[in-house]
Amino acid sequence: MESKKVMESQYARDLIEASIDPLFIIDQGGRITDLNEALTRITGLTRKKLTGSIFFQYFTEPLLAREFHEKVLSAGSVGDILLTLRHKNGNANDILFNGTIFKNDKGTVMGAIIVLRNNPGQEPANGLGIAQKELVFQKKEKKKRAEELTIANKELVFQNKEKGKRAAELIIANIELAYQNDEKEKRAEELIIANKELVFQNNEKEKRAAELIIANKELVFQNNEKEKRAAELIIANKELAFQNDEKEKRADELIIANKELAFQNDEKGKRAEELIIANKELVFQNNEKEKRAAELIIANKELFFQNNEKEKRAAELVIANEELAIQNDEKEKREEELRVANYARSLIEASLDPLVTINPVGKITDMNEATVNITGINREHLTGTNFLDYFTEPEKAREVYQEVFARGSVADSPLTLRHKDGKLTDVLFNGSVYKDDRGNVLGVVVVARDITEAKKNERELTEAMVFAELATGLAEDAKIKAENAAHIAENAVKAKQQFLSNMSHEIRTPMNAIIGFTKVLLKTDLSVKQKEYLTAIKMSGDALIVLINDILDLAKVDSGKMSFEQTPFKMELSISAMLHLFETKIREKNLQLVKEYDKRIPEVMVGDPVRLHQVILNLLSNAVKFTSKGRITISVRLVDEDETKASIEFSVTDTGIGIEKDKIKSIFENFQQATSGTSRLFGGTGLGLAIVKQLVEAQHGTISVKSKPGEGSTFSFILNFIKTNADAEVESGLVELDSENKNIKVLVVEDIPLNQLLMKTLLDEFEFESDIAGNGKIAIGKLETNNYDIILMDLQMPEMNGFEATDYIRDKMKSKIPIIALTADVTTVDLAKCKAVGMNDYIAKPVDERLLYRKIVGLVHNSGIVKEYKDTQADKSKRIKCTDMDYLMQRTKSNPKLMMDMISLYLEQTPPLVLAMKQSMHEKDWKSLYSAVHKMIPSFAIMGINPDFETMARKVQEYASTQQQTDVIPDMVMQLETICIQACEELEEEFNSINNKTK
Repeated sequence: MESKKVMESQYARDLIEASIDPLFIIDQGGRITDLNEALTRITGLTRKKLTGSIFFQYFTEPLLAREFHEKVLSAGSVGDILLTLRHKNGNANDILFNGTIFKNDKGTVMGAIIVLRNNPGQEPANGLGIAQKELVFQKKEKKKRAEELTIANKELVFQNKEKGKRAAELIIANIELAYQNDEKEKRAEELIIANKELVFQNNEKEKRAAELIIANKELVFQNNEKEKRAAELIIANKELAFQNDEKEKRADELIIANKELAFQNDEKGKRAEELIIANKELVFQNNEKEKRAAELIIANKELFFQNNEKEKRAAELVIANEELAIQNDEKEKREEELRVANYARSLIEASLDPLVTINPVGKITDMNEATVNITGINREHLTGTNFLDYFTEPEKAREVYQEVFARGSVADSPLTLRHKDGKLTDVLFNGSVYKDDRGNVLGVVVVARDITEAKKNERELTEAMVFAELATGLAEDAKIKAENAAHIAENAVKAKQQFLSNMSHEIRTPMNAIIGFTKVLLKTDLSVKQKEYLTAIKMSGDALIVLINDILDLAKVDSGKMSFEQTPFKMELSISAMLHLFETKIREKNLQLVKEYDKRIPEVMVGDPVRLHQVILNLLSNAVKFTSKGRITISVRLVDEDETKASIEFSVTDTGIGIEKDKIKSIFENFQQATSGTSRLFGGTGLGLAIVKQLVEAQHGTISVKSKPGEGSTFSFILNFIKTNADAEVESGLVELDSENKNIKVLVVEDIPLNQLLMKTLLDEFEFESDIAGNGKIAIGKLETNNYDIILMDLQMPEMNGFEATDYIRDKMKSKIPIIALTADVTTVDLAKCKAVGMNDYIAKPVDERLLYRKIVGLVHNSGIVKEYKDTQADKSKRIKCTDMDYLMQRTKSNPKLMMDMISLYLEQTPPLVLAMKQSMHEKDWKSLYSAVHKMIPSFAIMGINPDFETMARKVQEYASTQQQTDVIPDMVMQLETICIQACEELEEEFNSINNKTK
């Protein structure tokens, strides 16, 4: 029996290995329990590595593979699902995923059989050559499989014989079992009769025992009577003796005594008669006792016989139970053999290629479902029919069939199968003989590989090559035209960039002074009204700078990419300060300004106040422009909120001229106004509402308008803000100075006196020592006579500009002093030139003093002194939340298990990457630094981290790759480390929260 199981298992193994397609068996949990050699080739992994592993991980989309696995278990099978399998060397193969469940003999699903096939629609351009190589390889493999199949056939014949023997044994055992069951029934009937007889005898014994008790009681009564009579006789005799004595004395009493004597004699006669009767009764009772004793002896003999019979039946029952146990063991063995046979059948049916077995006279004896599908004929009609009848060329098929018997096997012989409906299928005929254990050929096993799609692909490849040759000529002509057009476009772009660069410099230079000195004034002692006005000026300048940035940076405007800050601010105070900008204009037009603010809105919110002001300023500006009487109302209302976010609706309502209904849809387009006369009457470019719509929708908000001509308009938009317990940032406390960073000497190279004064004022606040140079030539003279720690270099200056001065410092003076460019140009033209001449970093005008301070300290000490994000325990409660679960929830469809898996993966991978990033930065291993940061970048978007940090990470990549501006890398690495640590802490809390909810 053990050898039979081994042969059944080997048969199943040979069938698995005979499949050219990758095939593997998985349990219900998705772990691989069995596989063939084809799977090791397509994955590049060993059997040991694959066995027991989760099969989802070998696909580029593991979640999709998991879904198909679940679908196989629920639906029973799936077919031709397109997936991509990843080789261990990184190569990806498009395959068709086919799966079917297999069950045990009790109908319980044990797992699934998965077969992978190459996707015929994804062949590369040189697929014909590769296909030919694969064909040669497959022929060799098929030959091996044919040999293995021959061995498997021998084993199958042996197993069939063994099964026949077992079947015969099982028939004999069943006959014996039926005989034993009949004998048991007879013994059971005899036992029932014996039990009835025993009950009857027990009842008779009880009756005889009752009669014996009554007889004994009567005998005791008679004995008592006899004793009484004996006692009376003794007394009578004594009396007679006394009377005789008395007769002599009492002669006169003799008559009386004689009478009494006669009476007593009569009584004695009666007693004597009674005694005779009692003796007869006693004899009768003794006879009855003897009869009952004889009956009791017979009953005891019968009971003894019955007990012996019971012991015989019990012994027979023990033997019957032992025989039944043996038969049950035999049944279990037969069930195991049936399970193995079912497993082999499942493997055969899992093959996508038609598979049939044929006897030596060419009759079909067995087949799989694929054969039924390709011929359109059911199993009953196929079995016993001539194999050659299903080919378009029966004689050619006969030759191949005879060749199998002559050579033992044949591989990849092209034939054409005919469906019953007339459909033809091109196949490759692969066959091998199978023999019994004595080497006698029993028949042929044939596998027919469908190559219809392969031939179709071959034809399409040939046609594609012809079309490619034709297209090459056309492409050459198009290339020449495209190069000419690209040259023209490149010149146009250069001209546009030059114009934007000049405009940027001219606009930003005065704005730098306006905003800079406004910040300086805000730090002085001011009245409340003065502070409100200056704050309004600063906010207006900030909004104007943002607007200038969006207009000048054409790439950003064209692509719709705008960055948004996430900083805490007091919304009510911020809006109140902004409204001061319109007080004068509103008073001039005799309008009424009404502010409606919902007190339910949290005091401090996290968002981008500058962008919010820009939107509201545009809407208010429009309302003031188009309203000549009445009032303007700005309303801020809480729409909805939860634990982390609040949705707020902002509305600006006026009593102005209104908008025609058919014009409402076009007012948000670039350079569009409601009517052609609007621009002449009221002025403006028509860009304001277009920018408003861009800014609102870029923050995932919505904007709408309601208007009636002659009555007024209402512009409303809704934005989401993050709730926080942190304090709003105070603008007057712009930088946090460090006492260790005061001994820094700065050379400011700037030609405009106003900007010179502003930079000197800022550096004095930092407690830095500063020196001023009016142009690059003066700066070089000062460098030759004085020592400086860092240079702030303007770019556009007379006599010698910043580029020329930096080039001289690096090439002629061979100085490595840090240089920060002060540029009013936000285009990429000058920034590229800054890097090329050797500048370390740049700051755009108007200057942000916090950024200026941080960059000066960072470049001088080659490390960050001021952290943009503090990670101390005391400040942890005040910092802004840096992660946002919206994207992750959208990606996972709010599936808590998937969210927890992805968070766990981030928590597992990020700390080692941060450590590798820091170590490679410390060792100046730029290649390793590039690799570590590259692996971190995808997680920023997934975990909802601010896109600015992704941009920062890409800059680190760029600098590490080009090995330029490496001095600024430490500061950026420090910030990336801080944000990643904070993200890990927040995600760990999020993980615990989700875990607690699912329990």
